[in-house]
Amino acid sequence: MCGIAGLIATEPLTRDHRSRVRAMSAAMVHRGPDGEGSFHDGPIALTMRRLSIIDLHRGQQPLFNEDGSLVLIANGEIYNYIELRDQLRSQGHRFRSGSDCEVIVHLYEQYGLDCVKHLRGMFAFALWDARIQRLMLARDRMGEKPLYLHVGPREIYFSSELKGLLAAGSVPFTLDPRAVNLYFHYGYVPEPMTPIREVCKLPAAHIFTIDARSWEQKQWCYWRMEDVPARTENPIEAIQHELETISSLIVRSDVPIGIALSGGLDSSAIASMTAHRYPGVMQAFTVGYREESPFDERDDAKALAKHLNMPIHEIQLCADDVASFFPELMYWLDDPIADISALGYYSVMKAAKAHGVSVMLQGHGGDELFWGYPWVRDAVTETTRKLKSHMSGSSNLQEYLTLTTPAYWSLWGMKEWLTSGAGLRPSWRAYTRDRYSPKEQVVFYDLTPDFQLANKGAANLYPKTFLEQLEETTAYDIFRIPLPWPAIDILLTRLICQTYLQENGIAQGDRLSMASSVELRLPFVDFRLVETVIGLRKASSDHSLPPKAWLRQALGSMVPEWILNRPKRGFTPPLHEWHKAIFTAHGATLDEGFLVESGVLIPSCARELSKGPYPAGAGAPLSFKALTLELWSRKLAAVTTEAQRSGPCTQLDQGKAA
Repeated sequence: MCGIAGLIATEPLTRDHRSRVRAMSAAMVHRGPDGEGSFHDGPIALTMRRLSIIDLHRGQQPLFNEDGSLVLIANGEIYNYIELRDQLRSQGHRFRSGSDCEVIVHLYEQYGLDCVKHLRGMFAFALWDARIQRLMLARDRMGEKPLYLHVGPREIYFSSELKGLLAAGSVPFTLDPRAVNLYFHYGYVPEPMTPIREVCKLPAAHIFTIDARSWEQKQWCYWRMEDVPARTENPIEAIQHELETISSLIVRSDVPIGIALSGGLDSSAIASMTAHRYPGVMQAFTVGYREESPFDERDDAKALAKHLNMPIHEIQLCADDVASFFPELMYWLDDPIADISALGYYSVMKAAKAHGVSVMLQGHGGDELFWGYPWVRDAVTETTRKLKSHMSGSSNLQEYLTLTTPAYWSLWGMKEWLTSGAGLRPSWRAYTRDRYSPKEQVVFYDLTPDFQLANKGAANLYPKTFLEQLEETTAYDIFRIPLPWPAIDILLTRLICQTYLQENGIAQGDRLSMASSVELRLPFVDFRLVETVIGLRKASSDHSLPPKAWLRQALGSMVPEWILNRPKRGFTPPLHEWHKAIFTAHGATLDEGFLVESGVLIPSCARELSKGPYPAGAGAPLSFKALTLELWSRKLAAVTTEAQRSGPCTQLDQGKAA
């Protein structure tokens, strides 16, 4: 695990170019405090920061093949490296280390660009083939490891983090209006876009090659979950087999491993599956809140830890902690992500490092893969209804009308029920939505309250000049999919994985773990498990079953029954108390702030948002999204300004001093 960066150009690199690359490395020392390595030759310069996880003493990068013609820097972990190494040795390859990433070099020798198809793990890597003067950049299938790109006419920079890329001083900090509009709707910027005009991400499951001689560039997708073949075997047995396999692979490490443990099914399952496979004593870390909260899961986490004989460490947070650290947290997020739970993730990883744990396991991906979110299941049903309506050529209002009873027999529940017109208002909205929206638009993120609030109010925040730059793009473009569609349940699984999972859960996990020099591993994101679920789903859909039905049954022999039957509770802190504290401390920064000066917000709207309005039903209201983007912009713009003011050599010296 590490941070990687580099530069390729049409001409041999100058000393200034190489200094800029070293500055990128210095800006990512937190991703790899255990060492650094570099390589430069003609038009290419590569650099990396190392966090030692496998082969602590001989796994330094760059890594080379036998004759030195191939040069590799890689970020991530290859979980099946032992099996691959044995296979490659039998084919005549010689290894210089026990590093998991060294298999990539020899796989490339054996299979060329198809080397990625043999890797089971998380990775982003750069491989320079000196024989043909070609650079290969690649990312893992599910997008666990990031890679940012700045593609210029004569130079291409890449880096594991946006702040690393900006530290080169070659990219102006200019917000992209289209990306900002997406951010206000989603709470993050979906890839491949970033908030910065001249920076993009290499998409997950993609390869990007650059020929230094001809300057020819090619980018393509090498894996799509919807392309896997149907599987007709018993779903429970097949999923159980893959869970057992990844549980054995993912605990390979030469440093201590711990787990982020809540009271929920996903993290409890990971703990139960891996604890007896890990050769050492796995430590658990859990978050609680000083304020009273029905979502404090420490007691549940401690009960499971006791059952598994795991030592457990508690981290307690309060509104004052969140408010005081909030601007600094924006820097470590790297991308603006409007998730008030972020400090919980950061604090768990910081505590893990303080207890000598450099690898952490987490349960991200279980909800997205196994229908843990009710609104995604609803999206399948409503998209199916919409498609049927379009195919028949008529919209039947009676198919949409649904009378409901109050969800809660309380004053609040009755008020909500009456406001909905006993269910008739939502029915009418769905009917008009399907009748007037483009036929290729699936029902997806527009079911979420935050998207709905943004769709009603975000455009009113923007000045006219900002609106003109949106160039007819809309926040719906992401889920407008040309017909014919694959199976709708598989299509929705792909969409939720490529949006919320990648850019909220995975991105947040990577940046906030690496901020404390901790590697995060996500067993539920293993691509073999994903392929198994999708293949089974092609033969027999499970979205109408109870939430996580397949997963719960597959875990039956691994997880205590009292965990399996526990109702779902999200990782949710005391929202309103924390929101109020954050705005009391920092809300005024919106008034005549960076977003106003940059032409993103109308001054009067920014002033109103600075008061922290929190509409009923919102998770991350527009006010919170605006403040997150404001403070993030200030932090990352400062990185750019300092790099451009001081120059790469000074920036490098400052990075080393830090």
